[in-house]
Amino acid sequence: MQRWVRVVNPAARRVQRVYLTLMLGNTLAASFIWGINTLFLLDAGLSNFEAFAANAFFTVGMVIFEIPTGVVADTVGRKASYLLGTITLSVTTGLYWMLWLWQAPFVWWALVSVLLGLGFTFFSGAVEAWLVDALAATGYTGSLEAVFGRGLVVTGIAMFSGSVLGGVIAQVTDLGMPFLVRAGVLMLMFVFAFIVMKDLGFTPDRSAGPLKAIRNVLSQSIEHGLKRRSVRYMILSAPFVGGVGIYAFYALQPYLLELYGDPTAYSIAGLAAAVLSLAQVAGGLLAPRIRSLFAKRTSVVLVAVIISIGTLVALGLNSLFWLAIVLLVVWGFVFAVVGPVRQAYLNDMIPSKQRATVLSFDSLFGSLGGVFIQPALGRAADLQGYGTSLVIGAVVELIGLPLLLASRRQKDPADARTI
Repeated sequence: MQRWVRVVNPAARRVQRVYLTLMLGNTLAASFIWGINTLFLLDAGLSNFEAFAANAFFTVGMVIFEIPTGVVADTVGRKASYLLGTITLSVTTGLYWMLWLWQAPFVWWALVSVLLGLGFTFFSGAVEAWLVDALAATGYTGSLEAVFGRGLVVTGIAMFSGSVLGGVIAQVTDLGMPFLVRAGVLMLMFVFAFIVMKDLGFTPDRSAGPLKAIRNVLSQSIEHGLKRRSVRYMILSAPFVGGVGIYAFYALQPYLLELYGDPTAYSIAGLAAAVLSLAQVAGGLLAPRIRSLFAKRTSVVLVAVIISIGTLVALGLNSLFWLAIVLLVVWGFVFAVVGPVRQAYLNDMIPSKQRATVLSFDSLFGSLGGVFIQPALGRAADLQGYGTSLVIGAVVELIGLPLLLASRRQKDPADARTI
């Protein structure tokens, strides 16, 4: 009992509560549309290729703005970055609803999708860096896997609630209403963060101008990211693993409805996303325990990616709806387990001052994969069906394995860090 009090003091508990509330609100807002996003785009008159191309433009926005918004997090503050993210996402989500209402041509979807990407780049790296620095400042000495695991549990619960509600709302109203609800929740999160979020353990560096700051961010990303081999190979694997993961998540919406036999059963699409969220809750709870079964963090990552590849192949070859749901649970569970382990591995290799920068750089590479992989696999779905596109995606994800093995071979001390 004394050890628990020492490890998790009141200040550190407060930091974790704020972090978990931010994750809860962000995920709840986002998940209102996760179960129906692809259906929403198709209902707006877009083809599969155009729908996933719109998603690709979203990731283009993340690639373009990742470094500039990383500058905001490191030079203005993590809180400022979060607040800008909530405002940007709320406005652009409303614009998405208007495009659907007007049945707008694809060029407008591409433009607004880029701006949506801008909104998410204000979040990427900033919230995670805020948490790690604030925990260090408040004397937290526990494992990062445990905190990130609790974050996954909270986001899984939020995703379950939001996905079910989003599907039901779409069923009883229309496919546009969940987007309006999402915009409203984001505004509530802005108010919450404005009141309670404080930058702890971090002092923004405002000495340089914007252009010089961007140059510094790029040089630091290279110095503490690509030049450190263990970090470099982990980051370089992100486009293949993350890009396929993004496509599979959204492609499974119409694919499951296709297997179900009713393309208008929006509540089923929401239920499928909710089932995935329950797998995420289980993965988040068990991530620290599963990590303890392996001597190295990279072992967990490698095993999870191998299972993910096999699951995607099975999903692509399967023709039974309920078996697809079971496979979806397996796929979601392994991603939930690997998330906290990968996060802890990277954070333990990055200096505090460059943490948000390098984490944003990692997110940039993951987004870069989505730029090319999503429309390519969307085109494959148009030509050969969703099942075939998932099998192709598994082959693409396979490319990331040698890079993960290369990170493991560096034998970085962070790889064997005990929890």
